[in-house]
Amino acid sequence: MSSAAPSLGRLELAIAWRYLRSRRGSRLLSLISVIAIGGVLVGVAALIVIMGVMNGLQRDLREKILIGSPDVRILPFGDELRLSDWDALLAKARGVSGVVAAAPFVQSEGLIASGSSFQTGAQLVGLEETPQDSLAVTSIREKAILGAFTFTQNGQANGAVVGKTLAAKLNAWPGDTITMLGFNSVQYSASTGMPVSARVDTFVVTGIFETGMYEYDNVYVYVGLEAAQRFAALGSDVTGLEVRAADRWIAPQVGDSLVATLSANVHSVDWQKQNEALFQALNLEKLGMGVILLLIIMIAAFNIVSTLTMVVSDKTREIGILRAMGLPARSIRRIFLLQGMVIGIVGTGAGVVLGLVIVFVLEHVFPIPLNPAVYFIDHLPLFTEPVDVLLTVLASVAVASLATIYPAGQAARLYPVDAIRHD
Repeated sequence: MSSAAPSLGRLELAIAWRYLRSRRGSRLLSLISVIAIGGVLVGVAALIVIMGVMNGLQRDLREKILIGSPDVRILPFGDELRLSDWDALLAKARGVSGVVAAAPFVQSEGLIASGSSFQTGAQLVGLEETPQDSLAVTSIREKAILGAFTFTQNGQANGAVVGKTLAAKLNAWPGDTITMLGFNSVQYSASTGMPVSARVDTFVVTGIFETGMYEYDNVYVYVGLEAAQRFAALGSDVTGLEVRAADRWIAPQVGDSLVATLSANVHSVDWQKQNEALFQALNLEKLGMGVILLLIIMIAAFNIVSTLTMVVSDKTREIGILRAMGLPARSIRRIFLLQGMVIGIVGTGAGVVLGLVIVFVLEHVFPIPLNPAVYFIDHLPLFTEPVDVLLTVLASVAVASLATIYPAGQAARLYPVDAIRHD
């Protein structure tokens, strides 16, 4: 009894493979089998590539955003644009569990020019000159490509580090002087309410940085903390504190702990909340594209149904002979189930290989350029998540297996006599 079952299983597999092949003893697959496999292959490959694109966009944007943006920001509530007594709050923040590093920062807006009539808007960010804490909070200091990321020039703390794109527009390079006109320090006439004066500061470019994130490279200027406080008319106050967490994914919990520990009129904003709309849009696009491309696999499943139905119709007399020779109905059902599973597994495997090859080529060999002014990044990034590949494989094989149920059942229900008489 035990030896009969393996023999029967091998017989079913041999018949299924024979039905997949073309006629006249050829070992090549029949055309309809190739078409069915090709449908699954295209669907799986397209799904893997699109998932790779969406994952790559999320990953690349996240990494580049976090170059200049900390895991958590501690900011004052309401209309208060300054944080007073920040030294005491900074000391408390550094002692909170999950905090790796913390530092004060100042952020302000203004107009920037460099020895010509051309002016453009810029974000001025003030950091501490001593790099220990600031370096640990973000990796922006590692992105200097010309000069150095320092705010000291010839013994004076009037240095500025400018984004590459902004520097190119201003034609300002290390050693050149730039002028900043501050919006936050505009003074108005008491009688007319019109602006009468504004803060104007000059800085010497000490370095050029490049992050690959258009928003940073095109707008941001980094200066020393004291220079930024003076420019923004904050006195000894700062805009807030920036914090690096032990793990960026626990940043919301770290932010809540900071607010509870500091016991001040402040609130926390983590990196996910700062870019919530962007990441929600990317997740929605990924879900939508996944559903649309899953429909391609569903279409391939209908192709499998039609293929096996044609095989059943073509092999009706042979099925009748097999039944008359004693092959049970469940074996007939297994033959077509195996045939459909072979189509699904081969198509899925080939689709996975093709999809991964396309992802590799588009990421490392022929990257697709993008307009950074529109997409924030300069090329189309791709990144494959193993979980996404596994889910794609499981979904494809499951759909292909389900597609075999109807034609396999039709074949198993054929009566031997009627099947033999079939024309």
